[in-house]
Amino acid sequence: MPQFSKFLAFDTSTDRMSVAVTDGVRIWQHSGPGGAQASTTLIPAVLALLAEAGLALGELDAIAFGRGPGSFTGLRTACAVAQGLALGANQGAGIPVLPIDTLMAVAEEARFQGDGAEKKSLRVTALLDARIDEMYVQGFDFSGAQWRALGECELVRPEDCVPDASAGLLAGNVFAVYAGRLPAGLAAFAQAEALPTATALLRLAPQLAAAGQCVSADLALPLYVRDKVALTTEERERVKAAKLLAEAPPLSS
Repeated sequence: MPQFSKFLAFDTSTDRMSVAVTDGVRIWQHSGPGGAQASTTLIPAVLALLAEAGLALGELDAIAFGRGPGSFTGLRTACAVAQGLALGANQGAGIPVLPIDTLMAVAEEARFQGDGAEKKSLRVTALLDARIDEMYVQGFDFSGAQWRALGECELVRPEDCVPDASAGLLAGNVFAVYAGRLPAGLAAFAQAEALPTATALLRLAPQLAAAGQCVSADLALPLYVRDKVALTTEERERVKAAKLLAEAPPLSS
């Protein structure tokens, strides 16, 4: 089985941009504003971190990135940068690219917090703010030193969030955002504020790469759970008209 140790990782799926590099022994990391702002700051941050680490792009075993779900603009930025760096490395067919689910990175970040890194088994429900009054929700099980997804990622309203009863931990960035709207029953679960950090991607990367999860640059694609993030002007007018009609008093006979 091939050994993977030198990785570049970045995530721009949330309001925080996270970048990290490892040579297999040490880790260099950087964070800054994410979302739309990452489109102009991600590449300079990557190049600066590689220079600090003394690593050339062509020395990397793979480029890992958070593929989603998350901010549409952020995901497109991450994919484009991963593709561009991989293809521009002057290394034959390019550097392998490793897309990693952002919610798995959230689960891994939560595991690493506190004494979680010492646990040999853990079940986490990852929750990320999807905006427009919805959350991305997905369960994960950690055992045998690896993560396993428990079903597909779902979009739910805060009021409708019902984690698996066996979840040992809820992790994500929704607890303050939707305070007062989350079901009271969620208070029975342990909670951890966590984002899909680049260092979490680095911890996940070696095993995923060794398992054959790397792809060529042209297959570095985002994971979209929501088909669209905004209504067109015509659709907004339809919604407004339907709402006015529904609120109108009934016609008298």
